[in-house]
Amino acid sequence: MSILPDWRIRELAHAGMIDPFEDRLVRTAENQQVISYGLSSFGYDLRCADEWKIFTNVNSAIVDPKHFDERSFVDITASEIIIPPNSFALARSLEYLKIPDTVMVVALGKSTYARCGLVANVTPLEPGWEGHVTLEFSNTTPLPAKMYAFEGCVQLLFFEGERPEVTYGDRKGKYQGQRGVTLPRL
Repeated sequence: MSILPDWRIRELAHAGMIDPFEDRLVRTAENQQVISYGLSSFGYDLRCADEWKIFTNVNSAIVDPKHFDERSFVDITASEIIIPPNSFALARSLEYLKIPDTVMVVALGKSTYARCGLVANVTPLEPGWEGHVTLEFSNTTPLPAKMYAFEGCVQLLFFEGERPEVTYGDRKGKYQGQRGVTLPRL
């Protein structure tokens, strides 16, 4: 299994792996600097959509992955959000992904946000998975932190190897085909 370079990611994207696909690393949009997104040497920087779920303790709900209480979040649609101190937010990728059966993807946080104390959860995308990526961002600081929609938020690394016996799609995984920000499922 080896990491994929830009040219191979481009081939797979044009075959339907990433939609919409940005063929180069974008650092300015509408004459303003943005947190970079698009194709890089050995990866692809995803963008956040403008759909967010901000964690709140207003309802004093218990965070339980087996019995998740949706009241733990406030839904926000905005081009910018503020994540409260020592809290977190969920977002979704702007891009819809269809991972080929021979590819494994790992999503890592971008250093621009990490240097501000915003940490992205490392997320695997298994062979055969498709959907919007639900992304988790923790504000590890004692201060409010800002994030931006339609700009880079995580980097994807692609690894290609032989097809596994059973892909995520074959076993009809619980997050297959997800659209929007998806909460925990059993």
